[in-house]
Amino acid sequence: MTKAHEDALSPGDYEALANLRYALRRFTEFSTAEVMKLGLTPQHHQALLAIKGLPVEKEMTIGMLADRLLIAPHSATELVNRLADAGYVERITSGSDGRRQVVRLMEKAEHILTRLSGAHLHEIREMAPELMYALRILQDRHRLEQIAWMA
Repeated sequence: MTKAHEDALSPGDYEALANLRYALRRFTEFSTAEVMKLGLTPQHHQALLAIKGLPVEKEMTIGMLADRLLIAPHSATELVNRLADAGYVERITSGSDGRRQVVRLMEKAEHILTRLSGAHLHEIREMAPELMYALRILQDRHRLEQIAWMA
């Protein structure tokens, strides 16, 4: 970090960053607890959600899943294997390229995602004002710096 960046931080910036991190941490803890109640790990949930959240015209591959989860392809392969063994996903040959395998959700995963996503959306909506406030402070500070720099 350069000296200019250090000088640009105000006590309000630190407060907003701390509040944002706290809110994100609370959401992560909420999510972990909800997911574990249903017998999944957070990574399982993230994988299922990544598959479900892909636009319908696209097919989820192991490589794409690895990218979405920020994990190595071999780790994504192991994760898909565990999800398939548990009956959450299936691997099938791609309709557009017979050399590729794609991952699709099974009914069991669809059901559990409906339950989890409803709870998660409710929690996010409850936290939204707090998150938006922290982000607004950080964004407004950045805009003020840009205006001052242009003057």
